[in-house]
Amino acid sequence: MLPELKKLQSQARDELVGNILPFWSNRMVDMQHGGFYGRMSGEGQLEEKAEKGGILNARILWTFSESYHQLKDKSYLNMARHAHENILTRFFDKEFGGTYWKIGHNSIPTDTKKQIYSQAFFTYALTAFFNATGDRSSLDKAIQLYTLIEDKSFDTKRNGYLEAFSREWNLLDDMRLSAKDNNEKKTTNTHLHILEAYTCLFQVWKDKKLGESLRNLIRIFLDKIINPQTKHLRLFFDEDWNSKSLLISYGHDIEASWLLYEAARALDDPALLKTVRDACIALSDAAMEGLHEDGSIAYEKDDTGHIDRDRHWWPQAEAVVGLLNTYELTGNKLYMTKAIHCWNYITEHLTDHTRGEWYWSIRADGTINLADDKAGFWKCPYHNARACMEIMQRCERINSTNISM
Repeated sequence: MLPELKKLQSQARDELVGNILPFWSNRMVDMQHGGFYGRMSGEGQLEEKAEKGGILNARILWTFSESYHQLKDKSYLNMARHAHENILTRFFDKEFGGTYWKIGHNSIPTDTKKQIYSQAFFTYALTAFFNATGDRSSLDKAIQLYTLIEDKSFDTKRNGYLEAFSREWNLLDDMRLSAKDNNEKKTTNTHLHILEAYTCLFQVWKDKKLGESLRNLIRIFLDKIINPQTKHLRLFFDEDWNSKSLLISYGHDIEASWLLYEAARALDDPALLKTVRDACIALSDAAMEGLHEDGSIAYEKDDTGHIDRDRHWWPQAEAVVGLLNTYELTGNKLYMTKAIHCWNYITEHLTDHTRGEWYWSIRADGTINLADDKAGFWKCPYHNARACMEIMQRCERINSTNISM
């Protein structure tokens, strides 16, 4: 193995097993009410009565399931089982199906809407638990959610997936995933994570209809979402696929550049894979517009052209994986160098070596952002833990395939 990749692989493993996973298993387990606490402030203050988000809990389940699947440490299996039991008993809507958006610290639902983005993450997590444990009931639950997404959200007239529904599965007027998002019926973010969930599910359940749905999602990205001129992702659309924003998200660009390729690989279609490969390289190159000299990647560019140069935790994690993926696709060592440079930025600036986990962001002026969560509704062990595991796997794969320089 190239010395720099061997070092990167070792550092990623150390970060995962020595920092990220211990934070969640030692500091965020709610022994009184079950599951996991809903929030810890950026300054390390635990809020025991904070609401508990579905996204957070699904991502915790995915993280410990996949960690056990890869590393075979039984402590991760115990955490995955704890997360799995919590989800099945507290987040599933037994009357109308699907999962709640959030619950109170005492497990009483506080927001029962059915955001499709969230349903996709539960599908992803339950599939990962099956893959790690062989628990067929978890796979059945994942298939149940996939079927709900297709039945309730898929737009049979105009293609794609609608964003959000009430508990009873009526389309909502306010479909926003968060307050910062545009209120549009179709978004790239939701389609990207349905794609991710369906890829994971198809890898263990070779259902013909699921394969067709996954192929269709790839075509949506190629034909609707990727801007043919700039190669950036267009982010918000009305129901007829008219783009409604000029916003550019560098993190989503680079994340899509490898998730799309993984989806195409799962389908085992050489012609489609070639088309997707070219699109993924172009996406990765477009995202590099946001790279700083220190190796980090900016957050986004707004509709006016202003670049938010804060270094949020999750685009940094996705940048390392996306750049390694582009190195695998091209053999161009420049991408590997950029990936390592970004990883070095993470370990030097974003990793909290005192309290554990990563900070939410480093501000444009270089100061640490302690105002936003250390753990919370959106701050989860998913992007960073997944990046560590992807780095470990990809370094092995690059070594075994002997990529030329």
